[in-house]
Amino acid sequence: MSRPDPMITAQGISVGYGRGAVVEDLHLAIPEKSFTALMGSNGSGKSTLLRSLAGLITPIAGTIQLAGRALRGFATKELARQVSMLAQGPVAPDGLTVLDLVRQGRYPHRSLFGRWSDADDAACTDALQLTRMADLAGHPLDSLSGGQRQRAWIAMTLAQQSTVLLLDEPTTFLDLAHQIDVMELLVQLVRERGKTVVAVLHDLNQAARHADHMVLLKKGRIAAAGRPPDVMTADRIAQVFGVAAAVMPDPIAGTPMCVPLADHRPADE
Repeated sequence: MSRPDPMITAQGISVGYGRGAVVEDLHLAIPEKSFTALMGSNGSGKSTLLRSLAGLITPIAGTIQLAGRALRGFATKELARQVSMLAQGPVAPDGLTVLDLVRQGRYPHRSLFGRWSDADDAACTDALQLTRMADLAGHPLDSLSGGQRQRAWIAMTLAQQSTVLLLDEPTTFLDLAHQIDVMELLVQLVRERGKTVVAVLHDLNQAARHADHMVLLKKGRIAAAGRPPDVMTADRIAQVFGVAAAVMPDPIAGTPMCVPLADHRPADE
């Protein structure tokens, strides 16, 4: 089976704030029409890398390309038609309804004084249906549960109709059932809509079960990247997270499953 072509490539990028580089001399290829999980310990550069891939941070060195074209060559709205980004813990004004929020996803497709079109309506309707939020379209966002709010924000990114979706910790603060809902939705977007999804995640087992491609970061560099069975090994978990663990097949999905050992510190510590 051939590997998907890369949708996004980062070539020798360094990204920093102020004096220090958070990401340094990083090389990465994100396969198209696949679900990629970015993982690593706190401070490893996951969110910084994601924001760089979205064009929100300009690398101080190296280049990022989208479908073979330098990211810096895109105008703002042009890039937004190709890439949508959902930040961690987004906040909306009080009283904003789900539909109001989703309609904001159409901004890259509209001119300053352009009228709302049938295409805009269709995109919003499709996004609400995909996320199972159509029945809640008129509800204020602040009246919803955490899982419903997260699906509303994802619906907004879907209304943008971009090819690439970047999500920063989309399952954080959600209960288990809503985490599974979000992960299954992301898989559906890849399988049925041909989207390229990149998400920062913390749960190794969820990532291994749902993602096609895993990237482990350590101190702003790639420690491992590839298919979950190739990336999620006991040695790599010890190297990246400082945890001694056994890796075995998930009894349901057959994907790698990480089980920390009782004495979870690696032997060399």
